[in-house]
Amino acid sequence: MSKLHIKPSSQRGKVFDVTPKSANWSYVGFGLYKLNAGEKVSENTQSTEVILVLIEGKVNLQAGTQDFGEMGERISVFEKTPPYAVYVPSKTDWSATATTDCILAVCTAPDTGAYPITKLGPEGIETSKRGKGANTRYINNIAMEDRDVASSLLVTEVFTPAGNWSSYPSHRHDVDDYPNITYLEETYYHRLNPGQGFGFQRVYTEDCDLDESMAVKDGDVVLVPKGHHPCATPYGYEMYYLNVMAGPLRKWCFINDPDHGWIYQRDLKEG
Repeated sequence: MSKLHIKPSSQRGKVFDVTPKSANWSYVGFGLYKLNAGEKVSENTQSTEVILVLIEGKVNLQAGTQDFGEMGERISVFEKTPPYAVYVPSKTDWSATATTDCILAVCTAPDTGAYPITKLGPEGIETSKRGKGANTRYINNIAMEDRDVASSLLVTEVFTPAGNWSSYPSHRHDVDDYPNITYLEETYYHRLNPGQGFGFQRVYTEDCDLDESMAVKDGDVVLVPKGHHPCATPYGYEMYYLNVMAGPLRKWCFINDPDHGWIYQRDLKEG
């Protein structure tokens, strides 16, 4: 299996713990807890900022001195409603106690110490449509650059209907050359509905020095250190993924694969 394709380490507890060291990069970390009702987790953010995203279920959440009480509405991520999410700065304790079975994502990146604890959703998150035809998908922008809520992190959810492509036309953000392109490491946390389904993700550079094609299943993670990274889901199965990105500049500027950029330009012209 590709080193970019990560399976859960267990069925319960902290099933993913991607760090800059384990991923062999510099910025993005991604953790994921699967908790039974009544279970509690707690962490200190140390030198990173954190965005907690409640993928499914409900929790009682505390961060620093703030008690957010019970948070969460969607029991299945495929309800497609905006998620509950909270920003937690560095050197801050947070804890979550599951009031139902739940899945909690922990998105991390370096912190400059400029932002306070903030509830990011579901208020302020609107589901939007992107693309057309078999490239249509639906986006929940939790903390993209239009929301001045973090120093490094960019976090978004994407829902791809059955039979459609996403993160497509192929694009990359792997060079620090703003405003032409920004360097952003990225993780994909994939879900499939029904859960026995599968999808595909390709991660490749234009010279094919890196060229990995992966069959992802429900609950898998894919690392994108560089290159283009389109994904697709077959007929009968819809796909969800949570993207976490970070780099030296909190801007999402990308370049399309020149072989496929014509699709993007055509769609712009056609509106």
